[in-house]
Amino acid sequence: MRRLLAHAHAPYSGVQVAAAVEDEQGAIHYGVNVENAAYPQGNCAETSAIAAMVTSGARAIRRVWVTSSLPGLIWPCGGCRQKIWEFSAPGCEVVSVGDDGAAESHTIEALLPLGFRLEPRG
Repeated sequence: MRRLLAHAHAPYSGVQVAAAVEDEQGAIHYGVNVENAAYPQGNCAETSAIAAMVTSGARAIRRVWVTSSLPGLIWPCGGCRQKIWEFSAPGCEVVSVGDDGAAESHTIEALLPLGFRLEPRG
């Protein structure tokens, strides 16, 4: 996934981010951040990966991975946490992969306590 960082469009922040989501069938969908001068009109990498998943016809996230060009671990922003919440089953794992290969994971519930959706989860 780190190879995708080169495809990110981040001329404003200089921070490349890549994400992958695993759908309910085990297929992996990728995305990168795409910044825009009309901030906040860009897309986060997680949003891009979720859009790729939905475009393919999938509707449920099993697992998410994120990485960036920054040292250490990064985590999805609040808006992306809510998007992950809406498409995930309870216990969905979110994994941050650092520049050194170190990884840490948390459930979406730990990252977004009391997330909301129109339908009950699970």
